[in-house]
Amino acid sequence: MTNKLSLALAAALFALPTFAFAQDAEEAAPAAEEAPAEEKAADESESNLSFNAALVSDYVFRGISQNNFEPALQAGADYSFGDSGFYVGAWGSNIDFGPADGSDVEVDFYLGYNVDLNDDWNLDLNVTRYNYFGGNPGVDGDYSELIGVVTYGEQYSLTVGYTNNYVNADVNQLYVGLGGTWEVGNAVNLTAGVGHSDFEGGFNYTDWTLGVNRDFGPVNIGLNYYDTDISGKTSDQLVLAFSIGG
Repeated sequence: MTNKLSLALAAALFALPTFAFAQDAEEAAPAAEEAPAEEKAADESESNLSFNAALVSDYVFRGISQNNFEPALQAGADYSFGDSGFYVGAWGSNIDFGPADGSDVEVDFYLGYNVDLNDDWNLDLNVTRYNYFGGNPGVDGDYSELIGVVTYGEQYSLTVGYTNNYVNADVNQLYVGLGGTWEVGNAVNLTAGVGHSDFEGGFNYTDWTLGVNRDFGPVNIGLNYYDTDISGKTSDQLVLAFSIGG
């Protein structure tokens, strides 16, 4: 147990990414020229599939660099099952946890359920499987996390994540985060968030972020500041991100 806990505490410096929500983009055929049933079914199926991609100056999640403060290329895809609320997806990025780990690619798979509780509140529940490839012999940090997100007015969010097997070390870990976004004029959005990670055995840390972003056509450009209260570790940095989705 001591060795596993030591591994978990070290891995806490490499917090893991969450998921991208599936988006519906339904397009109705003109009433005067209604498409055949086969074409309509194909269009509806295509509308449930969405993609996202990003180029970032560093891959940061929960306040910690996942790529040794180097640029990362990321991409993902989501498929929502009509109006049922269920969705599946995958997301990946290059990573660098250092020579002791050796992993260089992360691919996450998730299955979830998203529902509007009313006009203001939305609930999203999912289970995410984190997978790491290219690691050194004997290194296996793959594990699963249950994540719930409650959003109010598409502006404020509460995220709770829990696993009983953090980095495959048989250690409980709980994450709680609060976030918000505000339009401040000229199509510029201000974002802010704070999160807390608590690990079995007593280790915990708090992270926070503040950023701005703006759409330029199909591309969103963002600049975000990240930091944590982890003693003895320099984690504060600015990250530039170029992302696209559809």
